[in-house]
Amino acid sequence: IINGLCIGGWLAAYGPVNAKDWERTAPRIELGMMIFALGLLGNMFHDDELREIRRAAARNQEQRQAKQDEKGGAKSVDKVYMVPQNGLFNFILYPHYVCEWLEWCGFWMIGGLGCMPARNFVMNEIATMTPRAVKGKQWYLRRFGTEKIGNRKAVIPGIL
Repeated sequence: IINGLCIGGWLAAYGPVNAKDWERTAPRIELGMMIFALGLLGNMFHDDELREIRRAAARNQEQRQAKQDEKGGAKSVDKVYMVPQNGLFNFILYPHYVCEWLEWCGFWMIGGLGCMPARNFVMNEIATMTPRAVKGKQWYLRRFGTEKIGNRKAVIPGIL
C-alpha cells in the first residue's frame, strides 16, 4: 500500500500534466510496458517451475501413501528438494528474482527514470533479494553438491 501511495503521489505531482508531455513519453512508456511484461511472464514461468516440483512431489507422495495404505503401513510426510532444470534455472538458481527485478525496472521506466519511488523500490528489492539468493546458493551447494549445481550463479549469469 505504501509503495502504491508513494508512486501514485509522485506521478500525480511530477508526472506528465498536459498532452505535449504525454506525447514525448509514449515511446518510453511502451518500452517500459514491454520490459514489464517480459519480466512478469518470466517471473510467472519460473515460479510455476518451482511449484511444479512441489506438485510432482505431492503426486508421488500420494501414490506411495496409497500403496502404504493398502499394505496397512503408517503415514509419512516427505519433503522433496530438487534442482530446477528449465528456463533460466539452467544458468542461475534464482531466475524468478531477476525476472522480478526486470519487471520493476520496466515499471520504473513507465513512471520515468526520475520517478524516485519506483527507483527506490527496484533498489530495495535488489538490495534485499541479492543476499538471500547468495545464501540460497550456499544452501543448494550444501544440499546437492557442486556436481549437481555446476557453475550456476545465484542471480546474475556469469557474475554473481
